[in-house]
Amino acid sequence: MAKQATVGLGLRREMLDEFCQHVPDEINFFEVAPENWMTLGGKFGKQFRQLTEQHEFFCHGLSLSIGSPHALDTEFVKQIKRFLDSHQINIYSEHLSYCSGSGHMYDLMPIPFTEEAVTYVAKRIKQVEDILERPFILENVSFYAAPGAKMTEQQFVNAVLDEADCKLLLDVNNIYVNSINHQYDAAEFLSSMPTKRIEYMHIAGHYEESSQLMVDTHGADVIDPVWQLLQQSYQQHGVFPTLLERDFNIPKTAELLQEINQIHRYQQAAKAIKRSA
Repeated sequence: MAKQATVGLGLRREMLDEFCQHVPDEINFFEVAPENWMTLGGKFGKQFRQLTEQHEFFCHGLSLSIGSPHALDTEFVKQIKRFLDSHQINIYSEHLSYCSGSGHMYDLMPIPFTEEAVTYVAKRIKQVEDILERPFILENVSFYAAPGAKMTEQQFVNAVLDEADCKLLLDVNNIYVNSINHQYDAAEFLSSMPTKRIEYMHIAGHYEESSQLMVDTHGADVIDPVWQLLQQSYQQHGVFPTLLERDFNIPKTAELLQEINQIHRYQQAAKAIKRSA
């Protein structure tokens, strides 16, 4: 069943002063990486608390490293839980990737697409859910190599979702980026994602290194093929809360609202089509 037609924005620290004064009605929720906010005190901590008390928040983690070959950092997961509880945030998502081994890496690395990895990741997801006491939401990620793959990305994502019985954060831009870099059909991949597992969605811009290499940066405007894929997603899967990611080269709020309102228009159009069908 489709959820509310809401649109969110990734909250950056430099936005605090403005949004503590006024949040535009078009922004229905915010998303933050808990790692960037858990230890904030002083002015920033007070401003963040003000916003979480007045607006809906989602959390999208960066460093859980669900596919790491090393043991799950349960103390870190407990810290996440305390942060979520403190701010009454129920939505927590993470990447289907890993970023740690013998040390911490500052990038999201691809998990080998194998049956063994499916079982391994699903077990760790259940561990996290037990600690957080919340559903785990897994994001399909962009990747640039597939070492040791014995199945496709599409098969791997679906297998992990089924084995872990968890929710999906459907990232439309990642589908597009991967479809160019790995030469597959983005529309076919999108249609293969399980509607029943979708919790919410991401859309973002990326950097075109060449006609055959896209880099997922969240530092540019959303391009037409990604907008088209978002529309197709609403038509196929229904309308879900959708977040605009913008991590750097951040324009003024008035410019961000142009893309936020574009998402609103696509959501409303999809709802109207469904009502008339």
